[in-house]
Amino acid sequence: MIDQSADGETIEQGQGSDAAMAAEARARLFARLVELGIATRTVEHAPVFTVAESHELERTIPGGHTKNLFLKDSKGVLFLVVAESDTRVDLKALAQRLGAGRFSFGKPPLLLEVLGVTPGSVNAFAIMNDTAGIVTVVIDARLLRHDSVNGHPMTNTATTNIARDDLLRFIRATGHEPRIADLEGA
Repeated sequence: MIDQSADGETIEQGQGSDAAMAAEARARLFARLVELGIATRTVEHAPVFTVAESHELERTIPGGHTKNLFLKDSKGVLFLVVAESDTRVDLKALAQRLGAGRFSFGKPPLLLEVLGVTPGSVNAFAIMNDTAGIVTVVIDARLLRHDSVNGHPMTNTATTNIARDDLLRFIRATGHEPRIADLEGA
């Protein structure tokens, strides 16, 4: 486990190793969180690629757990949807609610180019890599019922817990204004 305090002090327990790129991206993320004075707690674990694989982990880490969808609509607009892990996201209804074209999943090369992550590692923190500001961030209203939120810190071999309000502050600090939406509502 790694505790990251707001003043940048890192306390590491256990062991973990990421690929060089993921480690660099994660270091940039944690440095930015420290700059913003945001404290987090990170737990290392075996790689998880799906929400189903993460259910066992969710029982051991308090807070809301996320699933993240990188979407492209038929007009070419990009979206990062950050939903509670159990939320059933109806893409057709969501597109209508957001005034978007028909959604499809963004291809892996586009995901890597825009958000700097690979499939299985999509996360809310990756929005910091969208320096062009071309991605619309959509947050599940249900997720915001939790005091804290969990997501991958640029790699699917760890989970980082962050206060809900700090997550929103982090997203805004990247130049993105998150849209809050009821993802299950009609």
